[in-house]
Amino acid sequence: MANEKRKNLTPVQQEYHLFEKERETKRPVLKNCIRAFWVGGLICAIGQAISYFYIYFFDFTEQTVGNPTVATMVFISMVFTGLGVYDRIAQFAGAGSAVPVTGFGNAVISAAIEHRTEGFVLGVGSNMFKLAGSVILFGTFAAFVVALIKTILIQWGGLG
Repeated sequence: MANEKRKNLTPVQQEYHLFEKERETKRPVLKNCIRAFWVGGLICAIGQAISYFYIYFFDFTEQTVGNPTVATMVFISMVFTGLGVYDRIAQFAGAGSAVPVTGFGNAVISAAIEHRTEGFVLGVGSNMFKLAGSVILFGTFAAFVVALIKTILIQWGGLG
């Protein structure tokens, strides 16, 4: 398909295409993947350490420690975003910092910081959840569907 499009180009367009290809910066894909892997793994290791902290000091169980751990990780990423630290981490790690739950906190606070000059209601309040709103909506809906399926299978299906 790409070759067909190149055949239909005029000689000037073909020349420009070669000119562009020669000067295109090469992306260090392997290096970026390694950075994303290590930083994402480090963020997950920090989350695991926070889980162990809650289990050891606050008497949570392995089943109940998830919620406070996620809340703590999101809070930490929000503080780091406000201080400008998370942006540097994201520049270095790319998707390694965006994929864990900390990316959610970063997305919420970044939008709030960007629109704070428009006021608290119309700026911060309305723009804060543009990206994160879909995540919250999908998460809430998915939890409802899973709970409904569980109820049908266990309560009415006799699997309990």
